[in-house]
Amino acid sequence: MNGRDAVAAAHFAERRMKQVIQDKRSGQVSVQEVPAPAVQAGTLLVRTAASLISSGTERAAIELGRRSLLGKALERPDLVRRVIDVVRTRGLREAVRTVTSRLDEPTVLGYSCAGTVIAVGDEVVGFSPGDRVACAGYGHASHAEFVSVPVNLTVPVPDDVPAEHACFVALGAIAIHAVRQATTAFGDNVLVIGLGLLGLLTVQILKVTGCRVIGVDISPARCGLATELGADLVFPRDERTVTEILRVTGGRGADACVVTAATKSSDPVQLAGEAARDRAVICVVGDVGMDVPRNLYYAKELTLRVARSYGPGRYDPLYEEEGVDYPIGYVRWTERRNMEEFLRLLATGTVRVSALVTRTYPITAAPGAYAELPGPDSGGVLALVLTYPDAPAPVRRTELVHTAVALGRTPAVSFVGAGSFARSVLLPRFRSAGVLLRGVATARGPSARQSAQRFGFAFATTDPDEVFADSATDAVVIATRHDSHADLTVRALAAGKHVFVEKPLALTPEQLRSVVAAARATDRLLFIGYNRRFAPLTARLKAELGTRRPLTLVYRVNAGPVPPGHWIRDLEVGGGRIIGEACHFVDFAQYIIGASPAEVFAYAASAPDGATPDTASFQIKFLHGSVAAVHYLATGDPGLPKERIEVFGPSIAAVLDDFTALDAYYDGRRTRRRLRHQDKGHDDEIRSFVAACEQGGPLPIPLDQLALTSKVTFAVIESLRRGSAVALET
Repeated sequence: MNGRDAVAAAHFAERRMKQVIQDKRSGQVSVQEVPAPAVQAGTLLVRTAASLISSGTERAAIELGRRSLLGKALERPDLVRRVIDVVRTRGLREAVRTVTSRLDEPTVLGYSCAGTVIAVGDEVVGFSPGDRVACAGYGHASHAEFVSVPVNLTVPVPDDVPAEHACFVALGAIAIHAVRQATTAFGDNVLVIGLGLLGLLTVQILKVTGCRVIGVDISPARCGLATELGADLVFPRDERTVTEILRVTGGRGADACVVTAATKSSDPVQLAGEAARDRAVICVVGDVGMDVPRNLYYAKELTLRVARSYGPGRYDPLYEEEGVDYPIGYVRWTERRNMEEFLRLLATGTVRVSALVTRTYPITAAPGAYAELPGPDSGGVLALVLTYPDAPAPVRRTELVHTAVALGRTPAVSFVGAGSFARSVLLPRFRSAGVLLRGVATARGPSARQSAQRFGFAFATTDPDEVFADSATDAVVIATRHDSHADLTVRALAAGKHVFVEKPLALTPEQLRSVVAAARATDRLLFIGYNRRFAPLTARLKAELGTRRPLTLVYRVNAGPVPPGHWIRDLEVGGGRIIGEACHFVDFAQYIIGASPAEVFAYAASAPDGATPDTASFQIKFLHGSVAAVHYLATGDPGLPKERIEVFGPSIAAVLDDFTALDAYYDGRRTRRRLRHQDKGHDDEIRSFVAACEQGGPLPIPLDQLALTSKVTFAVIESLRRGSAVALET
């Protein structure tokens, strides 16, 4: 039996971790066994002891997941418009692939848990294995036996606080931040509208600050519980509510209102305005309708505020993902400090959560727990707690194929990274090319398992080394974020694998040198996903130009904006859009012109946020006299097709429109070529790579050209910095 047969036929008895997953198509909740996450720089690997299912936030997620496709579309019309754009430009098949990829992506549930640290990542200080911690954050503090959580979303748990109480940490921080946003003071009359889980925590926190708390809810049972937990006065929501609140406040009204209800109705906002005193603060933290009665709020000059989750730092990737804290002298209460304060209140007994737990379930019974949440008759559910066994060491590989299936087909390809582009563009085409899909590695276990199941991989893992060490893998596709491309490529080549890496090849000259050295030290193939040179109209354009030289090429890219916090704009992670995407158009120009770039000069529109410009025009001077001008534009309107290429040479001109139409003009005549749908060459590039792997070469794109493309993008950034031309080393 050869190595591939042995690996494919092996049976593995290793234990996999359990995690709660929701299917995007059906909304069904299940407990799946998936590879455990890795501990990464700036994170802690935590063995979960308890996690919280909140009756508000998670009910909303479950209800959305169980809606029909039409219901989901009505909830997100922006995504529908994007699908329509894909149909128009790339055809129905590509649109179906895109939608299918989104629907097949698993939804991880949970965002608040507690457990024990079992591993500490690089750059983490203040934590050690064995520490008891509480964690927060969607996508991190999930309902799973093991979680990997950034340090700024993790806090120590006091010794006398059980995990079943500490797992309320996210909800507690939300309530604390809402109270701070309401700017209450000792002795204030504060109205809490909505006495669900969040409202009852808010009631207790307000009492700690010395406020007189008035609660309102439609449920008599929850009104009674609020009284038990310290509310001074509680009223049902009816026609007498406002009158009663005015009566008990001496006719003045509430000094502040915290809206913690969850309803599509704007009644809570209306009630808050009617019950508040002149110039009071209304803080909305619940998911409620926001049809604000202007005349009412204007007449009292009310201040309306929205509390954003746990506090300062929330949704800031520098704070949450990279661990950059805010100086306490400038930001006293960050989300992490709010989490710490909530646990302190639990430890002193001034906030109690035991009365809020409706029921406790083991992780294996999670679907039954979620069944309690949806629907109008929820049985008064407030909080459900999931508990976890003392799991052994995490296993980061899950076998899905235990018998020799389709052996002998070559090459056997594994993936490192399986994001939306890989699932919608690369994986369907590699499968269509007839390869054997061996293993898939992603940072998160549910994504790895789902991709493995959907596309037929033999194993799923969260450890790239499992892929590199797999003797049955011939080639590795690297489709991760840009900052990891160079390192993963070097490791894959050193492991004796052919490599297909999505652009860019590297983010710095140092990374590029290491990759080139690794490629020259092996007979394995290195390929970059520069698909446009493989497009059918590109081949037609090159044939029309023939040997006519020199050429002048103008490439206009209506790239469109990306959000300021998007990872591609982070220079350390994405490299910026010039290095991260404009490399495509440099490679295309190099291929069409057929010569090496020699010099670069660039201009850029000013970047309003002070970031590296992502709207730039740069010229490339090639050997033998040809010139290319690339206009990469992050402004403009998406209604204009993305790409237009014009090429001029001796007695010839050609226009390639968005890889759907080519017009060539020469000898006084015009030729036209039209495609039914856009084709940017993805099919042909993958077929070329697979054929090269099967035949042992040659490289579909020479290594020197791959390196020069990256060098041009580095030179663009350097030219923008210097304001002058930059010569390239060839």
